[in-house]
Amino acid sequence: MPTYQHLLRASGLARIDAQALFAHVSGHGRAWLIAHAQDKADPALVAAFKVLAARRLTGEPVAYLVGSREFYGREFAVNPAVLIPRPETELLIELALQRAPANARVVDLGTGSGCIPVTLKLERPDLAVSAVDVSVAALEVARSNAQQLAAEVRMLESDWFAALAGDTFELIVSNPPYIEQHDPHLAQGDLRFEPRGALTDEADGLAHIRRIVAGAAAHLVANGWLLFEHGFDQGEASRALLAKAGFLAVETWPDLAGLDRVTGGQWGGL
Repeated sequence: MPTYQHLLRASGLARIDAQALFAHVSGHGRAWLIAHAQDKADPALVAAFKVLAARRLTGEPVAYLVGSREFYGREFAVNPAVLIPRPETELLIELALQRAPANARVVDLGTGSGCIPVTLKLERPDLAVSAVDVSVAALEVARSNAQQLAAEVRMLESDWFAALAGDTFELIVSNPPYIEQHDPHLAQGDLRFEPRGALTDEADGLAHIRRIVAGAAAHLVANGWLLFEHGFDQGEASRALLAKAGFLAVETWPDLAGLDRVTGGQWGGL
């Protein structure tokens, strides 16, 4: 029977992936693994680890294999029904928190795992937070995350604004599908395993953004904000859409890599 150190090294995985999968099957973190590196590995752990390692070697995302991903300092459950939360989206959280007035009504469009609305509610308990998604399976994950993290978020099945008739908000946020349908990245890495409908609009990457911008005015109070994530090359087009629709203070903010990531504007009430 191999030692724990040999088991992980012989797996063919990147060290960080091997450690994450081992922690999942064993319940032991990195410190335990260092202390017990030369111990003979438990056969049951070896078997469980090898099953997950083989799946990871075919490309399955670690987040789906272990069932969770950290976002804004919290663990969110994920499965193949939802997009895996990315650290880039934390910029959207920061901008939203800065712009939401006290006791604001906030809605997240296309919520997926629920990481955005749950985080906003936990960071700002004063906010009245709603979230919508067209996918029933995604909403199940979002509701579970909200319950697990004790965040009071109203969840609705909705194709963007369809179920929000008559509702108005001080802030609308979204991380919509924005990848162009022929983008080669859709056939690479983790994206191969994530729900295609959460990644691409099956068009030019701006179709859903156009719908969100067009529909936002009917659901924003005067001076309310719309903020949405987009691709690194969509900042200019996003600003143009907002300006044409009557939004003011239109701006694009870069992520930590310096790439355009979030664009937003304040509803001018035109």
